[in-house]
Amino acid sequence: MTLERSDYQTTVRGRAARETGREKSWEIAAGSVALLLLAGALAADQAGFDRHFRPVFIIPRPAMMVMEQALRGSVILAAIALFMFCRRPLARLLAHATAGGILRVVLAASLALGTVELVLRLHPLRPHDADPFELEPRRQPDALLGWTFAPSRSVVTSEGGRAVSYSFDAAGDRIAQPGAKLDAARPTLIFTGESIIAGFGLAWKETIPAQVGAMLGIQSANLAVTDYSNDQSIMRLEAELPRFHKPAAMVTLFMPSLFDRNLLDNRPRRGVDQGMPAPQQHWRLAALLHWLVPYRSTAAIDEGIMRTQGSLGALVRLACARGAQPLIVVPQFGEASAQEEGLQHRVLDEAGLPYIRVKLDPAWRLPGDSHPDARGARAIAAAVAARLNDKTDRCQMPEFSSLAGTARRE
Repeated sequence: MTLERSDYQTTVRGRAARETGREKSWEIAAGSVALLLLAGALAADQAGFDRHFRPVFIIPRPAMMVMEQALRGSVILAAIALFMFCRRPLARLLAHATAGGILRVVLAASLALGTVELVLRLHPLRPHDADPFELEPRRQPDALLGWTFAPSRSVVTSEGGRAVSYSFDAAGDRIAQPGAKLDAARPTLIFTGESIIAGFGLAWKETIPAQVGAMLGIQSANLAVTDYSNDQSIMRLEAELPRFHKPAAMVTLFMPSLFDRNLLDNRPRRGVDQGMPAPQQHWRLAALLHWLVPYRSTAAIDEGIMRTQGSLGALVRLACARGAQPLIVVPQFGEASAQEEGLQHRVLDEAGLPYIRVKLDPAWRLPGDSHPDARGARAIAAAVAARLNDKTDRCQMPEFSSLAGTARRE
């Protein structure tokens, strides 16, 4: 009897020792994770954030910096809480967990994530920065470009506290009024781009293409479509250019705060090799996480720079081949940050692309919106008209042979 009791006590002590050992192992693991998180957060400075988090058009840089530092602070607090308060309770819980208990937790988490994924898939798939197509001015899906403006329609909507009229012809180009037609045989200033060029929140006569056309006395065509990347803008130009007999200039827009669109692979792209890779369809939860934390690796940024140079360079080649003047306009609200300056230099200067930067008063925005108002659009138009009117500014092809080498530098 005494021997049996001794064996039982030995067994209990052995089990307790094993559980204590497992607790210590889990405690060391949790502590190591906490220390790694703390070290990473403390090492993350603003320069690091600027390398991997691109400017965002709708978020002012000061607000972006506050959000980045808030993320850093949250990770530091979480790491301290894990190390100081949660490490031992978590280790004890994991050490006593059974295989059945772990399996139930994994199954419950999988079902929860699967349910959320299914709910997210009920909504139409689109790039995370693109507005719903139903918003005015309304768009429609397009097999080649992703989307275009709905053709042959006019609508009056409220933007910035005033009524704004949008009219589009059969090709989906914005026009002055219903029934207005472009004369493809006349010399034409061709503009392509996104919502700034399209004239979001502006009457037709206030848009950049309309104002430049009026200043130079030349017909203008507005091919821009809301939420386009540089790839999509140039693809639309390539598709529509053959119908214009006498293009006088081809103008597009580049902004460092819109560069992130060029990194998205779930929209149509030209690709570095000028091919057209199919848009990638990602898990919705992964896309949502990337939207919340838009981290970009150095390799992804380098590839985006090469793709952007290729797209903007394609506009230059198209223009020069047709005897037109190519131009890239770079609007800048207020002073450019070092991050914006560096991105502009890598994309435009290193490739020798023809561009003008137009500094805008930060107050020249639509009420409650990041787009330029009529004053901002007029400043951009005046700068574009002056550059196009410069008879000494000849069409020059950039040195594209050096693009691959320059795009790898950080």
